[in-house]
Amino acid sequence: MAVKLRLKRMGKKKNPVYRVVVADARSPRDGRFIEEIGTYDPNQEPSFVKIDAEAAKKWIANGAKPTDTVARLLKEAGIEN
Repeated sequence: MAVKLRLKRMGKKKNPVYRVVVADARSPRDGRFIEEIGTYDPNQEPSFVKIDAEAAKKWIANGAKPTDTVARLLKEAGIEN
């Protein structure tokens, strides 16, 4: 099973808020996920990022691949992948 760290879109129309989730690569963007490990709000200035470092490191160590955007957010949060 290919597992990814990716964003799940929440919030209102034209006002997105995202959750950083661990999901099967085959499931839809806003569909089923395994675990929620953080949040991302691009609407605030500066944008708000909160990620559970321990959970992210655990999933990456177990072979989960972050998407490009999540990899950038992890780097911003100071979590090496």
